[in-house]
Amino acid sequence: MTSTFMFHRAFFRTSTVLAAALWLGAAVAQDQDNATDNQELDNTLPLDELQVFAEVFGKIKSEYVDEASDVDLLRDAIRGMLSGLDPHSTFLEPEAFKEIRISTEGKFGGLGIEVTTEGGLIKVVTPIDGTPAADADIRPGDIIVMIDGKPVRGMDLRDAVDSMRGEPGTRIVLSISRQGMAEPIEVPLVRAVIKVASVRGQLLEQHFGYARISSFQSGTSNNLRSQIEKLSKKNDSALEGLVLDLRNNPGGVLNSAVEVSDLFLEDGSIVATRGRDQAADSSYEARPGDILSGAPLVVLVNGGSASASEIVAGALQDHQRAIIMGTRTFGKGSVQTVIPMNNGGALKLTTARYYTPLDRSIQARGIEPDIVVEQAEFAGTDGSGTSAIRESDLAGHLKKEDGAEKQGDIEESENEEAVSDGSKLLLEDYQVREALNLLKGMRLVRKYMVKDAG
Repeated sequence: MTSTFMFHRAFFRTSTVLAAALWLGAAVAQDQDNATDNQELDNTLPLDELQVFAEVFGKIKSEYVDEASDVDLLRDAIRGMLSGLDPHSTFLEPEAFKEIRISTEGKFGGLGIEVTTEGGLIKVVTPIDGTPAADADIRPGDIIVMIDGKPVRGMDLRDAVDSMRGEPGTRIVLSISRQGMAEPIEVPLVRAVIKVASVRGQLLEQHFGYARISSFQSGTSNNLRSQIEKLSKKNDSALEGLVLDLRNNPGGVLNSAVEVSDLFLEDGSIVATRGRDQAADSSYEARPGDILSGAPLVVLVNGGSASASEIVAGALQDHQRAIIMGTRTFGKGSVQTVIPMNNGGALKLTTARYYTPLDRSIQARGIEPDIVVEQAEFAGTDGSGTSAIRESDLAGHLKKEDGAEKQGDIEESENEEAVSDGSKLLLEDYQVREALNLLKGMRLVRKYMVKDAG
């Protein structure tokens, strides 16, 4: 080995670990039949560059102003290698790898509290419905003072979250400070499996549904199917149109994106991946069965829609199954493979690119919407979110007839109650409102086409 690498003796002593690691890495990568062939090894390894690398390592060890550990230098070198590849390849330390698994699986053992830090305190943002925190009446705005008797003031948010997570069935006691209470209260809880819902839905109006996917997790397609079935039941009939909201959805699990696309497609390609290694090449096909039975579909996207979101939008666009509305997507068309490492961490490495059914690469291009609609905010003079002028706003308008004033007040009250749920979203979100208008138009066209065919 020493004759192969020819490392200078002045720095050989400080880089023994490094040289051994490089040699072992090369030996593992080398074809087993040629592992002992020094000439083949010389042709494979860039020895000059490796020698420079080892020289730099040795100089840092001997001359840097502060003592640097071998472990830190080698880990920084790994990070440097990966950062030079692309923004998405990285080395995950064990804790970061654990968080990745939690986010993709969408469930963990814990209490079901969303928390943040405020003034050095851990503050409850909201408890998640159906979790131990919600059942124990923990409320938004509560301050967590202690966790199992340990003060949390100044505690790092991640440390606080880790303290509250744990094996389902284990007990924990939170000391809660609540506005209006003189003393903190102790709240005993039992950890449970917390499922993070990635899908929510509601009726916008009769016959038209809305479903938002915040991220693509392992159970997202089943959750979306369930939401659509619930909306159909609430509607007392099959939906006549759906707005699928993928705005600010950063992506997630590839298989989940494929399954969501498959819900709306009868057949054909969904997405293909191609990489330098043939093992990274794959293609995914749709199976028969459209959950909407061909009813109009509008997909909302924006610059925050990335990766798995772009796979869904691209597949539905190429098959002309949906109208894509909003603004151009992020353009992350690359596949990352997470490779577990022996130290409990993982290597997240870009191994392929995504291609839509029409063989379009998403990378650095994104998905161009069929209809570009920028988000807009409307501030009406009455705070209702609309500036429409009514007859009563005109100077000199005819007064209401006797009794009409009271009836009008009743109608306004009923309307305010109806604004909760879908109507409220329509008032606040211009893009959703435009998507609904498009669905209505598509439904009319569809009805006329059926009438003409008859």
